[in-house]
Amino acid sequence: MKLFVQIPCYNEEETLPLVIRSIPREIAGIERVEIIVIDDGSTDRTAQVARELGVEHILKHRTNKGLAQSFEDGLNYALLQGADIIVNTDGDNQYPQSEIPRLIEPIMKGEADIVIANRQTDKISHFSWKKKMLQKLGSGTVRIISRVKLPDAPSGFRAYSREAALHMNIVTNFSYVIETIIQASKKGFKIVSIPVITNPQTRKSRLFKSNWEHIKKSGSTLVRVYMVYEPFKAFFYLGSLIFGAGFILGLRFLYFYFFVNGGRTGHVQSLILAAVLLMIGFQVFVLGVIADLIGINRRLVEKLLYQDKKSM
Repeated sequence: MKLFVQIPCYNEEETLPLVIRSIPREIAGIERVEIIVIDDGSTDRTAQVARELGVEHILKHRTNKGLAQSFEDGLNYALLQGADIIVNTDGDNQYPQSEIPRLIEPIMKGEADIVIANRQTDKISHFSWKKKMLQKLGSGTVRIISRVKLPDAPSGFRAYSREAALHMNIVTNFSYVIETIIQASKKGFKIVSIPVITNPQTRKSRLFKSNWEHIKKSGSTLVRVYMVYEPFKAFFYLGSLIFGAGFILGLRFLYFYFFVNGGRTGHVQSLILAAVLLMIGFQVFVLGVIADLIGINRRLVEKLLYQDKKSM
């Protein structure tokens, strides 16, 4: 079996040596371990350092395209090179590379398709209580949507089987970690988690500037991904909310018309608003049906993409 360890990097010349040197090169049951460094438009010596350290595969973006694009490029390249298992880690040495054998073990045993490391964020000293709370809230939301019990959904230290990787198609620009969990769950892949202890912090996160930015981007990603994979449910819930509000206002108008005003006119504003909300709610229901039909087309396209990747 061939294992590829991919490392998306952006200006990681200082920490990259720590990551590469700690990746185990001999793992029981694995014939070859190869490393891919995705240099996402770095302005330092990231690519040169990787080359000097003997990295077999180096992909370089001319400009910074973001973590999601780097992850997808690395995944597709590894598949093209015949990878059986793909591990994703970070270039800041946050994750313990020595745990890679444990990370891939459930896949090798056929017990899982995707394995995600649980960083046990409660034990990370440099995480503020706000960040710990947000991590729990985010993981809980992903757990509800995906119906997969994962204590640390945002963790980027994870392993994919070849079959799971072939089915991954990234459509968001910010966070692939959330999208791939929901996507894999909807496609019937088994996802498990293993606990790990992270390394000491080497630098602050560069994915977002503040907790508010993280909430905003992660929230929008969740909504978009849910609407992509559950369009009818998303529009049905929204349409029900609007239609229900109109229905209640309509009942309110009838109550006042028959029991309070004795058949005399009044509360016309409620009637107009009720009619508007009922029409909007119905239109949202119709949009849900159309979105569901578009979703069928998306699934057909994904099947074609899967066959195309599989034939590489």
